[in-house]
Amino acid sequence: MTYEQEAKTLELPWPFTGREDELDLVRRSLTAGRPGIVVTGPAGCGKTRLVTEAVRGTDCARAAGTPETREIPFAAFAHLLPERVTLHRAVQLLSGVRLLLVDDAHVLDDASAALVHQLAVHGRTRLLVVATDGTPVPGAISRLWTGELLPRLALEPLPAEETAPLLTAGAGGPLEPLTANRLHRLCRGDLRLLRDLLGALRDSGLLTRVEGTDERAWRGPAPVTATVRDRIAPALERIAPEERETLDRLAFAEPLPLLMDTLDLGILERLEQDALIHIDDQGTVHLAHPLLGPALRATAGTLRARRLAGTPDRCDAALAAEQAALLRRIEEADVRPLPTPVGEWLAAEGAPVPAGYAAVRARFARLRGELREAGAWAREGLRDTADDPSCRAELALSAAQSGDVTAAGDAEVSGAVAVWAAAARGDLDKALAAVDADRAYDAVRLGAPEHATGRLRGVFAEHADALARGDGPALDRAAERLQERGFLLFAAEAHAQAVRAHRDPRAARTSRTRAAALARRCQSPRTPALSGLALGELTARQRQIVTLAAAGLSNRQIAEQLTLSVRTVGNHLYSAYARLGAGDRTALPWLVEQPA
Repeated sequence: MTYEQEAKTLELPWPFTGREDELDLVRRSLTAGRPGIVVTGPAGCGKTRLVTEAVRGTDCARAAGTPETREIPFAAFAHLLPERVTLHRAVQLLSGVRLLLVDDAHVLDDASAALVHQLAVHGRTRLLVVATDGTPVPGAISRLWTGELLPRLALEPLPAEETAPLLTAGAGGPLEPLTANRLHRLCRGDLRLLRDLLGALRDSGLLTRVEGTDERAWRGPAPVTATVRDRIAPALERIAPEERETLDRLAFAEPLPLLMDTLDLGILERLEQDALIHIDDQGTVHLAHPLLGPALRATAGTLRARRLAGTPDRCDAALAAEQAALLRRIEEADVRPLPTPVGEWLAAEGAPVPAGYAAVRARFARLRGELREAGAWAREGLRDTADDPSCRAELALSAAQSGDVTAAGDAEVSGAVAVWAAAARGDLDKALAAVDADRAYDAVRLGAPEHATGRLRGVFAEHADALARGDGPALDRAAERLQERGFLLFAAEAHAQAVRAHRDPRAARTSRTRAAALARRCQSPRTPALSGLALGELTARQRQIVTLAAAGLSNRQIAEQLTLSVRTVGNHLYSAYARLGAGDRTALPWLVEQPA
């Protein structure tokens, strides 16, 4: 499948997102008395977008290198210099420029590179220099940072959670997490490639709405756009038939790798030298870029595809091994990221995902705090097994801990679902009443560690003990241990509980900041501990009443649910308004939603 964008289509700039710390660093490097900075990073990671944002509103001269003019002296500065100049004269002319942005410095001609270096040596012009990693850089440019003339900021690819606003803007609405994760994996942080793929999916109608949500999903083959072809051209243009045959065999074997012993060693050496494959410590061979497989399969031709393609059941053993590994990690209380290529491949291709696997994958994601992803995996399992109780429970749990009372109530209310469905409605008393021995840690998360005495072990017991003692530093230490083991939502909740336990206001502010930062990584959680973080210094009863009022319940409905008088509810709300600085209940939904 190919896709060609119409020339008349006007692409608007994507919103600038993330990189707050990097943006602040670049701006500070351009203030008076500073020499400037060099920004490097892989292709497409947003270097130019970052520096453009940093110099917005300033008087800035610009120059840029191009591969086509590398042999023309001072080509990058032709618009700033007379027709013929020496290096000495060029330095004199540009020394009066206060701020100079030099983009694509890795493809500057030698004279332009020397000019930039000399401007840095003289120090009269603040320089903002951008270069791409992984390509040869003129020596005069690399000596800017190796010779300590300018500091260097090495950008990493934008993390998955920070690309979400870009994907939402590009797709015209939110993407379901499995689709967002797939795009991020395929593009490896290359925002230009991401934009190209997303545009192809959107314009060709491959994004479909997920039933019961406002999200859009993508299943099936990747569109082979012009940008994709350019990126993987070294593989698609292999002339030697045996090399292309090896690449195609690897592509059609996905998501499973092939053993090195089953392939020609000489061919593998050539492909590895050209960075088209990599071989892991177990001696299995993988394609080097995640887009290579989809592109090679799409361009293989019908007969070749029919010869090389395997049957779906070839993945059964590998999928079972993934499921066992996920369960083992859960039992060991270690939910740090674990590769699951087989399950992800099945979901991406639109193949049926067994409900048992989907439920375990959803549980693993939920324990990590990836609530929207947990719901997406549960829905995958329900596509072919609509009545699977484990998937239905995981879907309800992810909805309840995201504050979605309606979706949480759609599932059969039992066990953990009962606890969190009640908590989502703001009825903590009912939630705690539903906690049993198997779910003792839920009581700790709900702020009642006395319900978990003697029932927990390890880091969960440490969390319960610290909360029971009201020990802020110990709660922070428990949060750090939880985060180390991958429990990001639990860690956020422990830091949030530490805010109220600390006696030192500075320590409380630090805990609040850490809790909010972790909550932002957890895909919009709405749990009592985090709502307490947003609602400041309210009492437990005030937080409970405010949460119910924010959900739209009247004073009388709240009174009936909590077995209080209407007057008592009104008094609690009045006191809460004063502490929150809210004029009336119309501001409460906004306040309650702030932590996520």
